[in-house]
Amino acid sequence: MRPTRTLPGYPGPRHWEQVPVTDQHYVDAGTGDPVLFLHGNPSWSYMWRGLLGTLSPHFRCIAPDLAGLGLSPRSGVPRGTGSPGAQGPVHRLERHIACLDHLFHHLTGSQGAPARGWTLVVHDWGGPIGIAWARRHPGVVARLVVLNSVAFPWPAGYRLPLCLRWIRDSAPVAAFARATNVFPRAAVRFGVVRRLGAAERRAYLLPFTEVQNRRTVVEFIRCIPRGDDDPAWRLLEPADAGPAGVGPADAGPAAGDLAGLPVFIGWGMRDPVFTPLVLHEWIRRFPQARVHRYRNAGHFVTEDAAGELDRHVRDFLLGA
Repeated sequence: MRPTRTLPGYPGPRHWEQVPVTDQHYVDAGTGDPVLFLHGNPSWSYMWRGLLGTLSPHFRCIAPDLAGLGLSPRSGVPRGTGSPGAQGPVHRLERHIACLDHLFHHLTGSQGAPARGWTLVVHDWGGPIGIAWARRHPGVVARLVVLNSVAFPWPAGYRLPLCLRWIRDSAPVAAFARATNVFPRAAVRFGVVRRLGAAERRAYLLPFTEVQNRRTVVEFIRCIPRGDDDPAWRLLEPADAGPAGVGPADAGPAAGDLAGLPVFIGWGMRDPVFTPLVLHEWIRRFPQARVHRYRNAGHFVTEDAAGELDRHVRDFLLGA
């Protein structure tokens, strides 16, 4: 999986690093204030290649592969991140938050990264994982970039697409999805409006070519919350507060930890999963956000709005 010719546009191996405790793979490119990119499912750090190229002349860009995805290890429980006995959805998500902790302490402890002033860029599952992590570390994140994601209970009227509900709620369907790789294949086809080139499709799918490498893909779908009272949403609550979602619309002692941050929201308006209903909830919770709607972009807004989105994010981070 290492030859760069199979990964068009992706930073070369000289930018590839590993976290000592978990072996989690990450890209580290550029210098300056750190920008942390968190992808979702079924994806990996390859999706950030355009933004990495645009931002790395100005910032230190750090793009990890979530545990079990991309070039990160396929072990069910990375070393040092929890007990293999507990395998519920909340435990699985806690695993990913723990991996972020290991990455952060590695970067700040021995790699020269500052302890504050980070920008957090999230997409898909990167939203709940990244927001939960940020709320546990007040003061670390100074700016937030949100791309087609969620970090609060689904808004009223939202309904998860049927194909995801089938995989989430049926063990036989989940087993079929893992055996056939149907979900990643569908994602790179229907998650974009502008059809990806053959080389880009192969790069997106490369980590999932073997069946043993697809477990985390199905696990993430099985973790999708079923309702407002799903325990997974509690990961977004600060430890010292009662129920509090992201942003000023929700009361709680720590609600202001992220509420007042400068926020950029870039949204693919033709996303079949994260619909405009979800975008409206982000705006309600972050009324100060700078919002760009990309009318002809789907779930992978970094692909459909490539170039335009990259410039908008760069200008936001540079204060333009």
